[in-house]
Amino acid sequence: MLTTIEEASKNFCIHQIREKHEIKNGISKKRTLIAYIDIDRIDNVKFRIYIASDTGFMQRVSKLFLEEDKSDEDTLIDMTLETANLIIGSAKVLAETANKDTYTINTPHFEKISKFDFNVDNAKTISINGDELTIAIKELNV
Repeated sequence: MLTTIEEASKNFCIHQIREKHEIKNGISKKRTLIAYIDIDRIDNVKFRIYIASDTGFMQRVSKLFLEEDKSDEDTLIDMTLETANLIIGSAKVLAETANKDTYTINTPHFEKISKFDFNVDNAKTISINGDELTIAIKELNV
């Protein structure tokens, strides 16, 4: 499942942000804006998908969609939620197209602004010129 979410994240970087990116295993060590979306796989297994972005990465998104050079904290929170929707929604379409691990998505929730300290099963971090976005997954049925 993380594979389709990673693919959707790559597509977001390529087609929306239009910047060269690097993907590595693990979680950003930076202070991040953290949101999550719970998803329900067709076999009734539930997962929580976290999107954790440093302010630099989310400011890139805000500049892209709102044309703001310096967004306030509330705007960056809104952009974090929208980014979660865009990436997880795109991953859902990729999963459906591949007929693999199809799922429904729930409403995104903003968790906090802090270092990422959640217990997760797997995580990847995308970096664009030092700005970072972490995507992490945790199965909730265990």
